[in-house]
Amino acid sequence: MDMLMGDAIAAAKLADWVKLAQGLHARYLVDDFGAGARFLAAVGEAGAAVDHYPTVAMSAGHVDLKLVTADAIYREEDGTEHVVEWPTQQDLDLARRITEVAAEHRLTPDPKSVSVIELGLDTADSGTIAPVWAALLAGEAQAQGRGTPSDEIRDATGRVPNLWFGGASEEDSRQRFHVEVYLGPEEAKERIAAALAAGGTVADDSEAPGMTVVADQDGNLGVICVDTSAVAGDDPTGQA
Repeated sequence: MDMLMGDAIAAAKLADWVKLAQGLHARYLVDDFGAGARFLAAVGEAGAAVDHYPTVAMSAGHVDLKLVTADAIYREEDGTEHVVEWPTQQDLDLARRITEVAAEHRLTPDPKSVSVIELGLDTADSGTIAPVWAALLAGEAQAQGRGTPSDEIRDATGRVPNLWFGGASEEDSRQRFHVEVYLGPEEAKERIAAALAAGGTVADDSEAPGMTVVADQDGNLGVICVDTSAVAGDDPTGQA
């Protein structure tokens, strides 16, 4: 299936779900582990009906779900195709069905608490160093470039955060590693405000609200990321 661009995801106006990084994410609050298990059993039936399933993490108080298609098709302008991990129409359809299932189980969605953490490493030669990080983080060479046309490291089991590579010159001595936090737009504003209240500063907001770089008192950098294109009613220019 073709990957869906942000405007198509925004137009779907999915209840309960947020587009973060490569997938659609939702959290539902449950009274206890048993309630979560019963909900997931129903989600499993919904997935079985279309032979597509979410990734799941569960505790006694909530159930986290991620929807993504492992073999979505991305086409460049010249027609070149790449197999990528990204939402497709089947993810939108299943997200809607899971929202219905959650309502049937009288569960409360909690999209504000959903986030995704990724690592960024600036380098002048990702192709040379990526195999080292594939071995260290995932223990397998196949993690390099999995679900992406770049050298990004993605562990198939989701045990560790994705690691992507940004550009840097050989002479660049700035901090090379940084943490990226993917959030919904309102949650991003609140998270930035909290970091500033704690003593942090905005190091770069030239690409806000999509990306805002925050520095701590030692100059270490973190990036708050928002997929503004996938938000219904959001102004992608950030001028609203």
